[in-house]
Amino acid sequence: MQKTDTIAQIGESAALLRTIARLNLGVSSIVGPGDDAAVVASPDGRFVVTTDTMIEDHDFRLDWSSAFDLGYKAIATNVSDVAAMGAKPTALTVALAVPSDTTVAWLEDFADGLRAGCEALAPGAAVVGGDLAGAPKVFIAITAHGDLEGRDPVLRSGAKPGDVLAVAGTLGRAAAGLALLQFEDAEPAAAFDELVDVQLRPQPPIAAGVLAAKADATSMLDISDGLAKDAGRIAKASGVTVQIDSKLLQGFDAALEQAAMRIGARERDWVLFGGEDHSLLATFAADAILPREFKVIGRIIEAGDVSVLIDDEALPERGWDSVTG
Repeated sequence: MQKTDTIAQIGESAALLRTIARLNLGVSSIVGPGDDAAVVASPDGRFVVTTDTMIEDHDFRLDWSSAFDLGYKAIATNVSDVAAMGAKPTALTVALAVPSDTTVAWLEDFADGLRAGCEALAPGAAVVGGDLAGAPKVFIAITAHGDLEGRDPVLRSGAKPGDVLAVAGTLGRAAAGLALLQFEDAEPAAAFDELVDVQLRPQPPIAAGVLAAKADATSMLDISDGLAKDAGRIAKASGVTVQIDSKLLQGFDAALEQAAMRIGARERDWVLFGGEDHSLLATFAADAILPREFKVIGRIIEAGDVSVLIDDEALPERGWDSVTG
């Protein structure tokens, strides 16, 4: 068989065999890909589970993202949700639908991205199974599992007045990368390729989720849809108001200033309303010792008329919407 072979030419079984061969074996995998279902160890007796989809021309474009990029990003977007619960990612399943003229080489590159995402972001985790089907466009669905390792899960609903608000990871870089890709001139995207890379292959701080849980984080989620929108989710779930300190965002702004000037954008908009960094937003008691990965950006106050403030002004809870875009 040749790398130019399509899945229609060689069939599902042969395509899956070539793809599965490129995946890593997870430390929690008892039975991996190849049977009707995988078997995964769960020493804690409990596990967290999350799922997400990525759809061509809605969540990504094939002229921007390689198969490797998509595999890597599929891992990142799901293990960050596991980390946001304070759990350690252990196993993932992947359902992939692609056009029949997709080459086996594309599938192999996708599998390489899956493996690289696991190895870089969640060492010990692995893809343990899934499904391959035909569709007019590329459709990716991932289900990820995680081990709580004896800890209680960190929910969105535990923030209390007096807590500090902190973030681990970047803010606005993925949104900046997307804006650069969408800009009519390709030169700025080439000039700020490190921002484009965050959009194509997010680098969420997965290990920081467990560290936050060990530091008794009172609430946590991953920033998939933007700081303002996701802070609002903590506020509503916890029955509080989140107050962000604009001065504490200046370092995030500074990292984006030159790119914003280049394409006539506002870096603060990326920081507040841009999604897909998949950083971790958490709250901690005021006297807690925060893991060094977390930077304080605000505080939790009693519930008021609005869910999120920036300084003393209401902050619109804008951001990415997975249905409307």
